[in-house]
Amino acid sequence: MTEAIRYERVGDIAVLAVDNPPVNALGRDVRVGLAAGMDRAEAEGARAVLIHGTGRTFPAGADIREFGKPPTEPFLPDLCNRIEASPLLVVSAIHGTALGGGLEVALSTHYRIATPSAKVGLPEVNLGILPGAGGTQRLPRVAGSEAALDLITSARHVGAEEALKLGILDRIAEGEAREIGLAHAQALLDEGAPRRPVGEMPAPEPVDFDARYDAVLKKGRGQLSPAVAVRAVQAACELPFEQGMARERELFTELMQSDQRQGLIHAFFAERAVGKLPELDGVTPREVASIGVIGGGTMGAGIATAALLAGLPVTLLEMTDKAAAAARGRIEHNLEGALKRGKISKARFERLAGQDLRIATSYAALSGSDLVIEAVFEDIEVKKQVFAQLDASCKPGAVLASNTSYLDLNEIAAATSRPQDVIGLHFFSPAHVMKLLEIVVADRTAPEVVATGFALGKRLGKVSVRAGVCDGFIGNRILAAYRACAEHMVLDGATPFQIDAAVRGFGFAMGPYEVSDLAGLDIGWASRKRKRAAGLDPKARDVTYADRLCEAGHFGRKTGKGYYIYGPGKSGAEPNPEVMELVAAERAEKGITPREFTDQEILRRYMAAMVNEAARVVGEGIARRPLDVDVTLLHGYGFPRYRGGPMKWADMDGLDGLLEDIRGYAREDDFFWSPAPLLEELVAEGRKFDDLNTPAGD
Repeated sequence: MTEAIRYERVGDIAVLAVDNPPVNALGRDVRVGLAAGMDRAEAEGARAVLIHGTGRTFPAGADIREFGKPPTEPFLPDLCNRIEASPLLVVSAIHGTALGGGLEVALSTHYRIATPSAKVGLPEVNLGILPGAGGTQRLPRVAGSEAALDLITSARHVGAEEALKLGILDRIAEGEAREIGLAHAQALLDEGAPRRPVGEMPAPEPVDFDARYDAVLKKGRGQLSPAVAVRAVQAACELPFEQGMARERELFTELMQSDQRQGLIHAFFAERAVGKLPELDGVTPREVASIGVIGGGTMGAGIATAALLAGLPVTLLEMTDKAAAAARGRIEHNLEGALKRGKISKARFERLAGQDLRIATSYAALSGSDLVIEAVFEDIEVKKQVFAQLDASCKPGAVLASNTSYLDLNEIAAATSRPQDVIGLHFFSPAHVMKLLEIVVADRTAPEVVATGFALGKRLGKVSVRAGVCDGFIGNRILAAYRACAEHMVLDGATPFQIDAAVRGFGFAMGPYEVSDLAGLDIGWASRKRKRAAGLDPKARDVTYADRLCEAGHFGRKTGKGYYIYGPGKSGAEPNPEVMELVAAERAEKGITPREFTDQEILRRYMAAMVNEAARVVGEGIARRPLDVDVTLLHGYGFPRYRGGPMKWADMDGLDGLLEDIRGYAREDDFFWSPAPLLEELVAEGRKFDDLNTPAGD
């Protein structure tokens, strides 16, 4: 027995209480304690065993402190088999969450009862693996193949009611887990209920596993773990239980050794590390009980919606009554979406859209706001005027935030008498849906203001990343580089449609030109005009064919035509033939003879441009760590999660080979393809980007 397991005897029932806060993770001490508890219960003559968790949950999964380390005995599959094989009647009582290994332990018991608020699930595919302690063999036997495939490949959690209907649970009862578990175990003993090992139940009915494998692989855009899990469930249908367990372990081991598992584990830990900044140790954020939002367009309405859903009263400022009414309509539409999805009740909808939302047309209405977020047109002079007004109208200590995507936050802050209160909060559209929040720190931003930004991000359910000031910050600066690379390839012989397909093949949901159509081509057009007005370097390649599209009024999806054509009667977007006519004209104008590009070359250049610029961003301190880049690209730019982010991908692919390719590309364009100093430094020292994620001495 270990301290992580409390043993007690209640009549004929031995009670094993898992006591390993905060989430009763199934670390070695818990596994040792459970095995010892089973031994003791059998040796002392108990007739039944109850397993439950203390504190807030049943075991909620594996111990993340053991990730990446050699496994230690007793291994979880062996423990689950030990529990199931007991001659005693074994019951689990679930409260909180039984996820991953926690649910596998519960499935190894003979009966399962839960509180009404309990949730269960097998989310292992999110970490690049599959349930490896019998989950793919036992769950199909109690819930059927279809339900097991759904739960395992989607990684979704289900509530107690659904789990009961699926056969995962036997009963739901109100009360403390220990008490309902004891009552259930005693009732089973009183009625002479038999042991009921799941492994001895009949094999589940099969489905078309080949078709399901293909569908899951396609849905996951190449992520292997959900598809491989299909094969493990197939084994539950086609093999005896012990052989099915062996097949599950074989597939689990294959996934453990994959690059995708490395990428997903990296993403998991990077998300937990991204908000841990030494500069904020001991810094108390300012209190934010209400916020103001300036601008009620798509972005401003989305920010206001996110704040309302997080329980923050919002005052939204527009310049005219007509614009104010339109802003209210957008916010109410967003809230109606939350209502339809069951995220909020009708009563809460009415409260949020009524008393918690105030629409105003005067800056004076913002005088009591603790934090104000500006979301107006992306023009430096407009934003400076707004901040001068905020400086005059907002109370002392109010945080003044800009949602700018590119502009110089130091210049914006200089328009106020309190630059220490100014911060960038760069949301991504739609702001009430997208998880990423870039927190941009200007030269004079006070530490408690930075802490306030991170506290707000947490309250809004965002993944917040610290960024320094430069054109585009982290994400948009890197985007500009790999998008420029794509444009260069188009001029040199590729097509936008081939590039989109190659990028989707890598695992992105959309290619860069599909994304542009979705966002609106006018956004990129405005950015290009701004950069040209500031003065382009004579060595830079300036691509203009997309300007011709915009001049003709083609802005993508919102106008029905951009790089693709959209509209009623079309099964999907079709390539716009006008695009290649414009490209051909620009090639002729610039004397470019097009050549063929393979998909492999397209992807190699695209990723090299992304990683090279990301290395500059880290080297200049705009991003403090490579993991900040990875989290930004994962949550804001559709980078495939199973590849871990561009920096992790580069580490796994090999920095030396990547640098060699970049130097090769530089022979044709030494301005764009100048290698980042940090990349050269790491290769020279035989190090990786990941070495920069852990401070020296940790």
